[in-house]
Amino acid sequence: MDFKKLSKKKRLYVSIALTLFGILLWAFISAKVITHDFTRQQIAGKQDEQQAIVQGVILTETKDEKKYWEIYGETGKWDSNNGIAQLNNVLANFYKDNKVSMSLESSKGTYDSKTHVITLYKDTHVVLDGGITLNADKLVWINSSSPIVAEGHVVIKKDAQLMSTADKIIISPGYEKFKIIGNTVSKVYEEKK
Repeated sequence: MDFKKLSKKKRLYVSIALTLFGILLWAFISAKVITHDFTRQQIAGKQDEQQAIVQGVILTETKDEKKYWEIYGETGKWDSNNGIAQLNNVLANFYKDNKVSMSLESSKGTYDSKTHVITLYKDTHVVLDGGITLNADKLVWINSSSPIVAEGHVVIKKDAQLMSTADKIIISPGYEKFKIIGNTVSKVYEEKK
């Protein structure tokens, strides 16, 4: 096609078409250069992360039709990338032989769905079967066959007979043995006859 042989009107249309094509080509190339970093950051930033904020969260572990534990959080947040539930105003019950063997109350807690570890933070209060109570800043429960670890301003009481304070306490899986660690003060009271 000879550009010079075209009419003036057709030359104008061809010039406009080529100009538009050039502008579009420039726009696509520029967009690729401009958004290249953005796309990489979006992939690296895990933009597909999902979080859900819910009220009245109940988590339960059951095996062979036996309930092992249940945790209730007044409010909570689920992080799908890490598999962690963050709970507020937590109440929990742990079961042994289909009976509650330990009850917990705490301001905050987490449940890690990958490791199944339950961690309670702030104002943690524990009641164990047998009249034992425990207060601590933090408590970690790994599973029913591992010791429970409580630390930070620990106060443990057994009825009106024993009161101990410590930095840390390790409770055996069956709750029958306690290892008190760090700045410890224990007081034993005898019942009057």
